[in-house]
Amino acid sequence: MTAHLRRSTVALSLATAALLALGACSNSAEIEEEARTGAAADSSAISVNTSPDQDRIHSTVDPAAVALLPAGAFDDGVLRVSVTQGAVPLAFYADDNSTVIGSETDLATLFGDALGLDVEFVVNDWSNWPLSVQSGDVDAVISNVTVTEERKQLYDFATYRSDVLGWLVGADSGLQISSAPDIAGLTVGVASGTNQEQILLAWNQENVDAGLAPVTIDYYPKYDDAILALQSGRLDAYVGPNPTAAYSAATAPQDFTIAGTTSGGWPATADIAVTTVKGNGYAAAFQAAVDHVIADGTYAQVLDRWGLSAEAVDSSQLNPPGLSA
Repeated sequence: MTAHLRRSTVALSLATAALLALGACSNSAEIEEEARTGAAADSSAISVNTSPDQDRIHSTVDPAAVALLPAGAFDDGVLRVSVTQGAVPLAFYADDNSTVIGSETDLATLFGDALGLDVEFVVNDWSNWPLSVQSGDVDAVISNVTVTEERKQLYDFATYRSDVLGWLVGADSGLQISSAPDIAGLTVGVASGTNQEQILLAWNQENVDAGLAPVTIDYYPKYDDAILALQSGRLDAYVGPNPTAAYSAATAPQDFTIAGTTSGGWPATADIAVTTVKGNGYAAAFQAAVDHVIADGTYAQVLDRWGLSAEAVDSSQLNPPGLSA
């Protein structure tokens, strides 16, 4: 069976899917300097197919990656991957409300191609992915999981994306945001209880200590409400997970742009990684698979498709330093 004919199926398991807590759980790798300072979103809008009939980008089998799999692994030829639906564009239901699509599912498909495996998506609530992978219901988690030192005690990681926060602003605002002084005196929206809130509070304190104008912080539990506030001028900026912000900017460039990006682990960097059970031997094969799709260009095509090129990595890292608690 060729890579282009590989099947992707969706199995509902363990719990109904919930909104992905991006700000609280995302991981990241070392951020390029341009990602720290931020790059404006592409001026041309992207158009994304949200139908269940996805014309997914495919890679080819990488014999070197396949050779790294433990003997006897995946004898049925199927890679079962846990995803959490609800966060556009990472993983969400297509127009049929049952087929999960998104950037994470597209990347998982590439990794499966490189390993010569079909991919089966198992939709889990975020809180259930640890049980799912530890019990063997799934082989890997590709669901915006951040590498942390605590998680490394139980899991192995092969990184595939940088953890980035995006500063979403109006298309004509002219704002560029890369450090605390850039938000002095602005009204900034954020979701409560997230790491981006902690970063925003830290930046505001830096400004107050430096004698700069404080930030007015408005809290938005719903992203759609923050979008409306930006459009109406009630907010100068909104800081949140870059995937969601970048998708808004890429699909509606007449309304929004990204004024800058900040590491999701600020002041440290962080990594988003394929997550497998510690010691089962899968992580090295995934690392090779990620490097294969980076080298053949399909990785970049998927990120471009979803407006996430700012989160690209040059290579995969195996169990890099993780964020501390």
